[in-house]
Amino acid sequence: MSHPTPEPAEESAADRRTGRRRAEPEVASVTAAADLEQSAANSEDAGSEDAVSPAAAKVEDPAAAEKEALAVKTVAKKARKSSGPLSWLKEIVIVVAIALVLSFLLKTFLFRAFVIPSGSMENTLQIDDRIFINELVPRPFALQRGDVVVFKDTQGWLAAEQTQTPQQSGNWFKEALVFIGLMPDESQQHLVKRVIGLAGDHVICCDAQGRITVNGQPLDEPYLFPGSNNALGPNAIFDVTVPAGKLWVMGDNRNNSADSRWHQQLPSQGFVDQNDVEGTATVIAWPLNRWTILGNYPGTFRNVPAPSSTPVTSSSPVPTGQ
Repeated sequence: MSHPTPEPAEESAADRRTGRRRAEPEVASVTAAADLEQSAANSEDAGSEDAVSPAAAKVEDPAAAEKEALAVKTVAKKARKSSGPLSWLKEIVIVVAIALVLSFLLKTFLFRAFVIPSGSMENTLQIDDRIFINELVPRPFALQRGDVVVFKDTQGWLAAEQTQTPQQSGNWFKEALVFIGLMPDESQQHLVKRVIGLAGDHVICCDAQGRITVNGQPLDEPYLFPGSNNALGPNAIFDVTVPAGKLWVMGDNRNNSADSRWHQQLPSQGFVDQNDVEGTATVIAWPLNRWTILGNYPGTFRNVPAPSSTPVTSSSPVPTGQ
């Protein structure tokens, strides 16, 4: 006897199982379709956003351009102000102030200008020559024999010096330029001579040929004015030893120079204090046709030996030939 009922049941179960299996791909297909639709929607949203960005950028561009234009106008305005007459005047004032300060510092510590008022140093220096002196000598650098020095007249030598009297302008502006070093000093408070003897040197005039001797060494002096006579005049003959801290100075124009020889009767006995020396003449700056660097003729003094005795003080007796 057959049992037909279970077979349909099994078939039904199989069919149901098969149907479920078949339904699962359909569900998956539906899910995939939904995902695709969602992706498309997202893409459309992104596309719409991308499409809006250029428009937004276009909206922001006018503000940026306006700011940039304003910045350019501001810079141009500042440039116009900086190039105006007041700015130009300010720059000129600054440049002049710097030049004045530098000139004053140079005059105070390095160089200073002087005018030659007399012929006592001819032909080395002539009347109205403008010279510059090196103020680093005698401090910190030492003086040398043969140096041409400018020194303060603390002993009243100028009364005997034949000088041109400078015109007193009373111009405060000119005096200010002299003070800061832009004009040469034309005052009658300084003298210029050549150093012949240093501290301890034994200086004598003259040997049989009429030459000055220093520590026994006669000097051949090529810088002397033609026709100069060392032995000319009542004060020309001398025999001295230079005290410590002092100098023996003479003019190159020996016949027209009121130098150490002519002031032996003073308390200083004709010696110049090294502390009165302003500096050594280094260059003739004016007139241009006389521009030259001044030397100290080292060959003239090269063979002078060192002093054989310790320099005496200025208060000690100093032998003279008078």
